[in-house]
Amino acid sequence: QVQLVESGGGLVQPGGSLRLSCEAFGISFDYYAIGWFRRAPGKEREGVSCITGTAGVTHYADSVKGRFIISRDNARGTVYLQMNSLKPEDTAVYYCAANGYQDCSGSTPSAYWGRGTQVTVLS
Repeated sequence: QVQLVESGGGLVQPGGSLRLSCEAFGISFDYYAIGWFRRAPGKEREGVSCITGTAGVTHYADSVKGRFIISRDNARGTVYLQMNSLKPEDTAVYYCAANGYQDCSGSTPSAYWGRGTQVTVLS
């Protein structure tokens, strides 16, 4: 059974940091791009960052560039999102998703999604 499990969310002061983890079960992890998405209350889902499987090429939304760092440990089947200099507008539920096309462009659907982890940055 395929499962993506996010962890690491929480409550943090502005300027603080959190590290999210996305652990995958039941897939050939190396062959999937893993993306992080977020949905804030009353807003559309937004792509935050993505990393391809084999080459590890990274992508970031302009809103998080320079503050967030995505990485992956293929041996552990885990992708991390290090979030620094957090702002109140980063408050959202963060989801990870696995794309079997190794695609971070958003033009192909991700096959598997986690249930999300809440990140709240106090204002």
